[in-house]
Amino acid sequence: MKKYLSIALRPAAFALLFLIASAQYSLLAQTAQQSLDPKLTVERIFASREFQPERFGGFEWLKDGDSYAKFEPSAKVKNADDLVRYRIDTGAKSVLLSAESRIPKGKTEPLELDGYDWSADGKRVLIYTNSQKVWRYNTRGDYWVLDQTTGKLAKLGGNAKPATLMFAKFSPDGTRVGYVRENDLYVENVATGKITRLTSNGSHTMINGTSDWVNEEEFDLRDCWRWSPDGKAIAFWQFDASGIEDFLLLNNTTGLYPTLTKIPYPKTGTQNAAVRVGVVPAAGGGIRWLETPGDPRNNYIVSVDWANPNEIYLQHFNRLQNTLQVLVADAKTGKARSILTEKDDAWVDLTLPEMRWLDGGKSFLWVSERDGWRRPYSVSADGRDIRPLTKGSFDAMSIQSVDEAGGWVYYMASPDNATQRYLYRSKLDGSGNDERVTPAGFQGWNSYNFSPNARWAVQTSSSFGKYSKIDLLDLRSGSVARSIVDNASAQAKLDKLPKGPQEFFRIDIGEGVSLDGWMMKPPNFDPTKKYPVLFYAYTEPAGTTVNDQWSGSQYFWYLMLTQQGYIVASVDNRGTPSPRGREFRKSIYRKIGVLSSQDQAAAVKAMLAKMPYLDASRVGIWGWSGGGVATLNAMFRYPDIYKMGMAVAPAPDSRYYDTIYTERYMGLPKDNADDYKNSSATTFAANLKGDLLIVHGTGDDNVHYQQTEILIDALIAANKPFTIMPYPNRTHSINEGKGTTLHLYSLLTRYLNEHL
Repeated sequence: MKKYLSIALRPAAFALLFLIASAQYSLLAQTAQQSLDPKLTVERIFASREFQPERFGGFEWLKDGDSYAKFEPSAKVKNADDLVRYRIDTGAKSVLLSAESRIPKGKTEPLELDGYDWSADGKRVLIYTNSQKVWRYNTRGDYWVLDQTTGKLAKLGGNAKPATLMFAKFSPDGTRVGYVRENDLYVENVATGKITRLTSNGSHTMINGTSDWVNEEEFDLRDCWRWSPDGKAIAFWQFDASGIEDFLLLNNTTGLYPTLTKIPYPKTGTQNAAVRVGVVPAAGGGIRWLETPGDPRNNYIVSVDWANPNEIYLQHFNRLQNTLQVLVADAKTGKARSILTEKDDAWVDLTLPEMRWLDGGKSFLWVSERDGWRRPYSVSADGRDIRPLTKGSFDAMSIQSVDEAGGWVYYMASPDNATQRYLYRSKLDGSGNDERVTPAGFQGWNSYNFSPNARWAVQTSSSFGKYSKIDLLDLRSGSVARSIVDNASAQAKLDKLPKGPQEFFRIDIGEGVSLDGWMMKPPNFDPTKKYPVLFYAYTEPAGTTVNDQWSGSQYFWYLMLTQQGYIVASVDNRGTPSPRGREFRKSIYRKIGVLSSQDQAAAVKAMLAKMPYLDASRVGIWGWSGGGVATLNAMFRYPDIYKMGMAVAPAPDSRYYDTIYTERYMGLPKDNADDYKNSSATTFAANLKGDLLIVHGTGDDNVHYQQTEILIDALIAANKPFTIMPYPNRTHSINEGKGTTLHLYSLLTRYLNEHL
């Protein structure tokens, strides 16, 4: 329910590909009529590029940390790009990977770069191309190796079928490439082309080196194998999904007869895949399985990496996800020992990728909420010495980088305003004070992409109703070294549109609880009048909505609604991952749907009492995924407050969602069946009074259309009228196919105008 153009080589490269590039993305010219019209329309927002900001081309930091690579048009090959290196200090440029070097023998066009990586010596380039989607991301395709010394370009995989290789990586010495093909692991010698198969049992349910659906979705596990530092061995996850029932996705749009896609999908309380970690010689041979505790079907292994050529560290969860252990295993014997255990009465937040070895393996970085605040800790290799690195009473929400040479850990925080984000740093030895790094002039929401040497960072800054600005930050001085994109022209165009007051607020809902919110009011707002109000909700622990940041086309849609006379608002309830301390975030445990809807309804009541310009007879709510559930809970549990709701891709019954996500927040159905029943919106469907629109993609592999059909049955049984819009074979994002997004938002706008 939560909301990679890159090669599957280094996770940090995923976001980097979208960063810093001097090539500007030209805005398409708008029509004369549009330029004169101050009023927004759904077509202008979703079917034109009138308000498109400047964007980045494919950018990636290079390993030295003081230079970067980006794409530029080739001077020699038409309609193709070279990959060019730039030095930050001097601006000197050189061609790293030319378009002509990527033309295979007998072909006339270069390979498109969906991703790339260099061998450690920089002599060979691994090229990822012809990428194909696997669930949400393009994680399989073709891989080629270019020897930049000889110019030889060779495709990997031998006679493998096209686009079947995944997560290819150079060996540490650059002489071999390992990859996953059809759920088995292989190593290929770059010089000779000899392929060694390391596993041989890969199938629909036996998965080596990558993961099953639920571990990919909920733990972000995709690339599930690692070279040892000396290149002699490979550690890999194996998922045995046999015994998990297949969920069937029916596609009626491909021809005369439908097609079926089978996904082993464990629903709450059912059997999980058995997970274990093996170590196999890179030259082939027997597999040594690591001895991890407990039933492999009722535990999760969420992180695997080498500490040194002889030891592997793992993060190991129990099924309830309230106990997380750091294990260190002997690669030769398989014996494992626990060096750190993290427990929580609710659930333990996964600390990836924050666990990082420091000081040559003598300690590691860890993130914990053990004292009520999320903060980084330095932990000795034996787990005995645990020292907090921040001192203030605030949350360090995510680790951005570690500068061992300078002695700093960088992280995101906002001690004074939970709706904003800033870069902070603290000393790795725990001395000194917590320091804000984001320059004082940048307010709102800031995000960062660090160079490998922690010398530079690309800073993207925005605020509510303000386009992103992108700058190069010098971390030594804490100042902006260079402006990259200012989006001034796009902002000027936005500023000419009619808009009313936009504000953030805190609303007291009683019992010492206050919630953050934002509100957009109509142009020419008159506080003596009554206005219909539409609430946007996402009430789950996977995300927040009250963020002081640019939100793109969704912002324009809300602005359009205010131009039509609506007030649009949003409130973050308890249980959302806001930087307001552990208690705020985890008070929702085993009360998903109950506490969240209670807080949302209490916020509406408090706002109606405090803000007389809100029309209590015209209160609407809408949301997507977890927000779709929030909409249903609002309409069913508090039918006298909400007149209208629009639920997109909802999961109205917790029992029909996956094990990892749901059980983390709700426990096991066999242990607390009543909690599951009370958390599910379907249980209260008979209470519906207002107007309800339900929208769902029938090809949704995440929140199955099945859930909406079960809800439909409950509404029919209660003789409740409602409106349903299925989108054939669309996934959870409902954006596939020509015109889909325009059609969806046109539908939402019409329904809103007709019913609110």
